[in-house]
Amino acid sequence: MRAAVGEQPIEGAIPVSSPQDKRAASSPSNKPAAGRSPSKPVVRSPERFAVLANPQIPEAVELAETIGQHLGGEAFWGPLNDDQLRDQIAKQPVDLCIALGGDGTMLRAGHLCAPLRIPILGINLGRFGFLTEVRKQDWKQALSRVMAGDYWLEERMMLRAEHMRGDKVLGTWEVLNECFIGRGELVRPVNLVTEIDGRHLTTYLADGLIVATATGSTAYALAAGGPILPPELRNVVIVPVAPHLSMDRAIVLHEGSSVKVEVRTDYQAILSVDGSPPILLEDRDRVELRAADNVVHFARLQDPHYFYRNLTSRMIQNPTSQVGQ
Repeated sequence: MRAAVGEQPIEGAIPVSSPQDKRAASSPSNKPAAGRSPSKPVVRSPERFAVLANPQIPEAVELAETIGQHLGGEAFWGPLNDDQLRDQIAKQPVDLCIALGGDGTMLRAGHLCAPLRIPILGINLGRFGFLTEVRKQDWKQALSRVMAGDYWLEERMMLRAEHMRGDKVLGTWEVLNECFIGRGELVRPVNLVTEIDGRHLTTYLADGLIVATATGSTAYALAAGGPILPPELRNVVIVPVAPHLSMDRAIVLHEGSSVKVEVRTDYQAILSVDGSPPILLEDRDRVELRAADNVVHFARLQDPHYFYRNLTSRMIQNPTSQVGQ
């Protein structure tokens, strides 16, 4: 059946306290030890599907209906920001979510599906497509392979981010790409007191600090000069943005590390989670990050060495270079 089309904009990272997460957390199988990944799901031929479209891409909404009808009675579809559709997935989990859009769509689908341990197959209707798996013209062949069980699951680490003010937790999120902590609209650097595993690292004077997963290492962190990490790693990378007379190199932390960043400023400062709308930070607010309990699983059809092959082609032929021409 088809879900009702919503009109609200795509949301950012889902707070950990969301209804979806609470329902998923009620199952013992979804409660691994803190900071450690849960057991990997068994690859099987999926029977129930949800097709999620980026509502800002008209072609994605149309293709979602086409794919839903192609899959038959065990599929439902609609825009990714449709609350009715999201509630239906949370109450009656499916075997596979098919996400239609670009990397931003994959992030939003990951926020929804990770607590429910639902794998995601991405069909690229965006530009880069670092996270997607299938070209839009190949969706029929791809779904035939998936329905036959001819695919594998790739596990991606997430971060748990907490916004603290004194002893109060003001917000908690699960993050697939990165957190940015830094200046707001005013073009003035902020002081960022940074600790690793409870020990002082340094105080950055910078526009901001990016704390990213391996998945996020090919996003904003890469643009800021950070290293590229293999996607399956559970390491965290810290990348300063425009540091002034401060440590100006990225740092890759070992698996299981925690990070605390305290803002010191008389001006505006913000927290942005996976590119979501900014959250205002006050002087001495803290952002604490560690590995999340949940992980994202992407359905893959390519061989396990696809990452480096695709990375090279995307770096040489930037698909966004023609924008504005």
